[in-house]
Amino acid sequence: MKTVGKGMAALSILNTTEPFMNTVQGKNQPRRNIILLLSDDHRYDFMSFLNESPAFLETPNLDRMARQGAHLANAFVSTSLCSPSRASILTGQYMHHHGIVDNQRPEPEGTIFFPRYLQQAGYQTAFVGKWHMGHEDDDPRPGFDHWASFKGQGTYFNPTLNIDGERQTVEGYTTDVLTDHALAWLQNQRDESRPFFLYLSFKAVHYPFEPAPRHRGRYEKAEVVRPETMANTEDNYQTQPHWVRERRYSIHGVDHMETGQYDNDPVPSFDNLYRRYCETVHGLDENIGRVLHYLDETGLSESTLVMYMGDNGFALGEHGFYDKRDAFEESIRAPMLAYAPGMIASNTIVSQMVQNIDIASTLLAAAGVPPPAEAQMDGMSFLPLLRGGSIGWRDHILYEYHWEWNFPATPTVLAIRGERYKYIFYHGVWDYDGFYDLQTDPYERHNLINVPAYRERIESMKRQLFDELEANGGLNLPIRRPQGERLDQRKNRR
Repeated sequence: MKTVGKGMAALSILNTTEPFMNTVQGKNQPRRNIILLLSDDHRYDFMSFLNESPAFLETPNLDRMARQGAHLANAFVSTSLCSPSRASILTGQYMHHHGIVDNQRPEPEGTIFFPRYLQQAGYQTAFVGKWHMGHEDDDPRPGFDHWASFKGQGTYFNPTLNIDGERQTVEGYTTDVLTDHALAWLQNQRDESRPFFLYLSFKAVHYPFEPAPRHRGRYEKAEVVRPETMANTEDNYQTQPHWVRERRYSIHGVDHMETGQYDNDPVPSFDNLYRRYCETVHGLDENIGRVLHYLDETGLSESTLVMYMGDNGFALGEHGFYDKRDAFEESIRAPMLAYAPGMIASNTIVSQMVQNIDIASTLLAAAGVPPPAEAQMDGMSFLPLLRGGSIGWRDHILYEYHWEWNFPATPTVLAIRGERYKYIFYHGVWDYDGFYDLQTDPYERHNLINVPAYRERIESMKRQLFDELEANGGLNLPIRRPQGERLDQRKNRR
């Protein structure tokens, strides 16, 4: 099998503008091609069109998507962890329904991902990039006509791809390589008589943050503004649960040795970690621009919906953390953009709270493919919101994360987040819960859980959280045997 490309390979352009007709439910209208772009650990506020973004960060292509399409300004995940979030995107379900609760377990047998429904409706489907459900399993999954993936987290350089069942190592920077492959599929392998769905899933910007060599050092002299809650002061931790301060000394904390030894930089520091993260984001944006440019040059922009999302948020110093998993805003919020000329008006801002569980329903609606009842999706289609319409929508979101034996610093977290207030329940630790007023305290510095004036509201939100989880089967906590332990080893120790 041939190598798909090295680095930023140039591609010739085909002109394919013929619309596909949608005859679902008797309708006769163009069927949108769909491209879903997914990044890893990209923060919701690290896009340069936002005021909150670092002043030096450059993301011109994501900025363009927002300017010429829609910015979903309040996008959230239902679990801030790679595999559970990706499963929620593909099934439209909460973690307690799809059953993928950590980064090691594979999808349960019989799991159906929404591209299967597109496939059955006549779409040609392709998956390129990071799958990460079943840590060491890169085999092709049902629902995709074309498959190119790698095991687990993969590597930033010279990835080994499983391409439709055959493995090959491809030279180059992984973000470039995956984009090369996706563009090659669009140009050379897709059936031009059918609408297509392409899922391009990047490894970037997952830790360890590795920018492309051409971008390494781009922000070397940039000033890093550390978040207010990063300082190890009594004011930042006086009301917080005890585990929050303790985590800063764990593997996911800024005072852990992993930060001090980061990446063999000449001057190891948090600031260098931050700069490498931004350089990696810039390279991600550059490759998103390559996809948009291809659509423009071929005329496919007019018939294609492009959705961009990060799989979860990421802390960069907030509360002394780096990583995700917890229910603070930096962890549970994600970037989300949608671009579809002729369908989505320029400079559209969607302010409603949408989640990763809504992606499947939304993309199926854009294709005119209603999900079958047996899909049991928890999410809803926000397509009318993208089109500027007004529909009944949720006024809160639910969040769940289950403690992992290999990353024990973060407890099991169950949370309910409304438009102003957030309540967080920590299961299995002798500690405070969390309650925050996001209007007066957007950085969540002050935990109000023990303030008498809020007692009634806290109890109401706690009751609502557990009522909704219980009604939907969300109170069955999963337990997994520690890695490497077998039943016979356990018996021998008795």
